[in-house]
Amino acid sequence: MRKGLAGQRLVAVFLAGMLLFNFPLLSLFDRPVRVFGLPLLHVALFAIWAGLIALMAWIAERGSR
Repeated sequence: MRKGLAGQRLVAVFLAGMLLFNFPLLSLFDRPVRVFGLPLLHVALFAIWAGLIALMAWIAERGSR
């Protein structure tokens, strides 16, 4: 039952990623603002990407116990 639950969580993370990388939400970050010298959109894309990878790794490691 644990593997099925981990699989369902990974599917939920995938769907959340699909929503986060979709146009309406990304347009919120398309501003002429710079963070550490980088455009806000690029920082947001990298942060979302890194967060999704970290969340998937956490679910995969937790599900294997």
